[in-house]
Amino acid sequence: MIGIVDYGMGNLGSVTNACRFLNLPCTVVTAPSEVSGCRALILPGVGAFGDCMKHIRSHDLEPVIQDWIAADRPFLGICVGLQVLFAGSEESPGVPGLGIFSGMVHKFPGGDGLKIPQIGWNRVTWKKTGHPVMEGIPDGSHFYFVHSYYVDCADSAWVAATTEFGITYTCAVTRGNLFAVQFHPEKSQKVGLALLQNFATRAAGSEVRV
Repeated sequence: MIGIVDYGMGNLGSVTNACRFLNLPCTVVTAPSEVSGCRALILPGVGAFGDCMKHIRSHDLEPVIQDWIAADRPFLGICVGLQVLFAGSEESPGVPGLGIFSGMVHKFPGGDGLKIPQIGWNRVTWKKTGHPVMEGIPDGSHFYFVHSYYVDCADSAWVAATTEFGITYTCAVTRGNLFAVQFHPEKSQKVGLALLQNFATRAAGSEVRV
C-alpha cells in the first residue's frame, strides 16, 4: 500500500488519480497512526514552503516523515514535497524545513525574458544512471513543472537530475529509497506515469515495518 500524505494542502487528487490509473494500491494518510502497514509514502506539495511546513507540523507528521526516511523506507517527494526536505527557503525566511538534505531553496533569478514561475514542460537530464525509479525513462525526457523556487543541494552526491531555466538547477534528488522531484510526474503523461510505476515497483519489494 502506498500512503499519500494529506497535511491539509497538496495535489492529492491528481496524485491519487494517477496511482489509481496505474492500479496501484494507495490510501490517503492524514495522521501518524495511518502509516502503519504502508510500504511507501508520497509527499505531494503545492503552495508556499512555510505553509507546507506549518501544516506538516500541525498534523504531527514531521517526526513521522523524518523517521520514515531515516529508516530508508520508500519515499517520493513531489514539488514542494522536494523543497521541504531541505534546511529552509527564501520563500519563508526563518521557517526550518525537514533538514533531510543540506542546502537551501532559492527563488529563480529570472532575466533573459524568462517568466517566473516556470510553468510548463522542460527537459530533465539524469545525473545518475541505473537508478530503478528512472528505469526506461530516456535522458532528456520532458516533465511538467510549476514553481518559482528551486533547491540548491549542498552535496552533489545526492543530485539525481538537473534542468535548465536561466540557470542549471537540481530538479531531483535521491538517497537510498528516497527519491524526490521538483516536477509533477502525475501531470507528465507517459514518462511521469512510468516514474510512478517504477517507484511503486521498487516499493513493492520493500519490507513492511510497522
